[in-house]
Amino acid sequence: MPAKLQSDAQVAESITCILSDVDGVMTDGRLIYHSGGEETKAFHARDGLAIKMWMAAGFSFGIVTARKSPIIDRRSSELGIAHVAQGSDAKVEKAETLLGEIGCDLTNVCYIGDDLPDIPVMTRSGLAAAPADAATDAREAAQWVLRSRGGEGAVREVIERLMRAKGCWNAVA
Repeated sequence: MPAKLQSDAQVAESITCILSDVDGVMTDGRLIYHSGGEETKAFHARDGLAIKMWMAAGFSFGIVTARKSPIIDRRSSELGIAHVAQGSDAKVEKAETLLGEIGCDLTNVCYIGDDLPDIPVMTRSGLAAAPADAATDAREAAQWVLRSRGGEGAVREVIERLMRAKGCWNAVA
């Protein structure tokens, strides 16, 4: 028997936390190194605004990324994201540690991922989302495949869709 389709409101009802990968989700996935060794990442401003709105509405947001970068520390600080796990391929364990700090479990999480290391968290989360340009396997693991590409408003798309479904998008805007 095929799985019952749920409305956005039904899906969003239990989601109280979003965890996101960085490279390929919050950025376009390119790793740019300058001749002096500095790294560059480009973040979308609308993603940042949506993250702030999500947290202002009383929900939690965290980052789980295999790479470690001071740029992620800076962006997290700018946005007020307190829950950040960097530098580990063990994303499920890192996600569970963050969720212990936050006080929720994976069934209440929307995880946004774009590639193979994200799939174990995606398959355990209450909702899995993937940018339009995510790797095939990640798109197949996602309940929501987004119209936006990584680094081009994918996080905003998820947050806006969840908040509209919860009826609180206009309350914070």
